[in-house]
Amino acid sequence: MKLVVGLGNPGVEYQNTRHSVGFLVIDELKKTKIKGDVLFCKSDLFMNDSGDFVKKLSTKHSVLSTDLYIVHDDLDIPLGSFKIQFARGPKDHNGIKSIDEKLGTKEYWHIRIGVDNRPLDNRPLGEEYVLQNFTDEENKKLGVVSKEVCKKLATLLANTN
Repeated sequence: MKLVVGLGNPGVEYQNTRHSVGFLVIDELKKTKIKGDVLFCKSDLFMNDSGDFVKKLSTKHSVLSTDLYIVHDDLDIPLGSFKIQFARGPKDHNGIKSIDEKLGTKEYWHIRIGVDNRPLDNRPLGEEYVLQNFTDEENKKLGVVSKEVCKKLATLLANTN
């Protein structure tokens, strides 16, 4: 079995924030027809406690870390871009730190969704920025990126053992 977990914060007030982009991608993934034994889930804990959720779910379903895919926001990547990498995450992300700590490994897949669209002349702090809502224009870009991520991830899931 493969496990794909979208990170974000629970609650209506967070559903359109940059930090909850993992939830938005999971919603899109659930619409696609991905072959094989794949479970798509959204964390039900706040971002900084994501490791507890991922550990519990991966243990329950006996998922190897190499079959674990974490979809998360990334301030190191501009909005409209993404990276899918094994064992390579952002430099500073509390949700990922929590997962690394609880799993005792960094050897899992990262689906890194770029959310940085801050103006160069007035950049808010990352921890404030990720809790802000996407603008309508940003949501359009995110919709395009989500579809691209789904295509790439479907191929990856079909080709990894």
